[in-house]
Amino acid sequence: MESEIVDYESFGAKSDGVTDDLPAICRAHDHANSHGLCVRTKPDATYHLGRRDLTARIATDTDWSTSRFTIDDSTQVENHRGSLFEIISLLEPETITLDRLSCDQRQTAVHLSHDSFVRVEDDSRRLFIRRGLNQNAGVPQSDCFVLRRDGSIEADIDWDYERMTQIDTRPIDDDALYIRGGVFTTYANREHHPDGYNYWSRNIAISRSNTEIQGLTHYVTGEIDVGCPYSGFLNAHHCAHITFRDCWSTGHKVYSTSGAAGKPVSMGSYDMNANNVVGFSLINCRMNHITDRTRWGVIGSNFCKDILLEDCHLSRMDTHMGVSGSYIIRRCELGHMGLNAIGRGQLIIEDSTLYGRSLVGLRPDYGSTWEGDLSITNCRWIPACGDRVQPQVIGLNNDGTHDFGYRCSMPRQITIDGLYIDDANTPDGYEGPYLLADPDANTDDVLPANRPFPYAPCERISLRGLETSSGKRPRLSSNSTLATVIEQR
Repeated sequence: MESEIVDYESFGAKSDGVTDDLPAICRAHDHANSHGLCVRTKPDATYHLGRRDLTARIATDTDWSTSRFTIDDSTQVENHRGSLFEIISLLEPETITLDRLSCDQRQTAVHLSHDSFVRVEDDSRRLFIRRGLNQNAGVPQSDCFVLRRDGSIEADIDWDYERMTQIDTRPIDDDALYIRGGVFTTYANREHHPDGYNYWSRNIAISRSNTEIQGLTHYVTGEIDVGCPYSGFLNAHHCAHITFRDCWSTGHKVYSTSGAAGKPVSMGSYDMNANNVVGFSLINCRMNHITDRTRWGVIGSNFCKDILLEDCHLSRMDTHMGVSGSYIIRRCELGHMGLNAIGRGQLIIEDSTLYGRSLVGLRPDYGSTWEGDLSITNCRWIPACGDRVQPQVIGLNNDGTHDFGYRCSMPRQITIDGLYIDDANTPDGYEGPYLLADPDANTDDVLPANRPFPYAPCERISLRGLETSSGKRPRLSSNSTLATVIEQR
């Protein structure tokens, strides 16, 4: 019934684009959550979300239609790390006991009332010990997965656990929650923060599993010469089965700061982000100007399992501190910051066009490691958006002298079945694209004969249907010590 639909005006919203409507919006969602009611806004309304430290918690279906939402971060924000909306579950978590876990384990003796998202941690071991200008001491070993009612596990367990210093559980609702529509405009912050990172939120945080964000638009305006980065306007964390569908995002201006090594670094500012998510899907998500280098890559992720991008048009996709299971890019266009990867499992790129400096960049700050296979099918690659470069299909760098906290390797097998490389703009003396970058490049040090943390090479590269606009054939690498088997089909 229409009377069962909650609107913001009934709880005091003025919807004039000037009055702070966030207190009324909070009251409306609290009422909807308490009574299990849906929320629907007026299509022609404009809601100002103010500058107060308030968060509206959403636990029921919400239709924002074509309503406008104004977020003014330009001055006097009470709490820049606070979220404007949190999409949550109302289910109470269960306490579980796990004595140990092993890599790729699929069953436990635990039985639950609900399927649950679980994150485990062992703080006695450090992983992802970052190298480079943003160097650090790593993070505690962790895994996230779905634990079914019958004790079975969904998602790959990446590490062995003889003990766990932390176990967090969050129950998964049986029914999907839908957040539809909404046109959000952020007037960007202008905070000058010359040393280190000071991330802003002022966003929509999603911690409820089984949630779909559909048709949301986010614009960013008002950026000036200084500003702090954003952690992601759509920010999913510690949950499972999350889909962003038909959403529009905006790339953020690139600012710089002083990194951990005391040298200038660019600050990553995201419009979408995912951390500790099992089953993260982006379907038909888009943005404009995907080759504009003045804007940072639109999305980043950490510690995710099973990522899918379909029919997306974005400036990049990145997995900073790992993805496992499947990492699939299908019918997408990825812009100047390209496709980056670290992790294990199956990395699959199909029917896509990419503009990155490499077709696939294996992040050197985390060891350029991919434990598993890489498949490229029916793709087109315009290296560095058409700039004059020496094309290297797989970008990687690991000289075997740094401990990242885990063994590092190139993909075990790389299969290319249909790839067109637009290498019309290349350096003088160009002899053809390299399939692999030189893992020992970018160092002036004399490398030891026996590397303390050896980087395992690719075992086999299978090629069929690789064409170049220059007509030149691909070569393995500028590093003559690599002995990968190349199979021409």
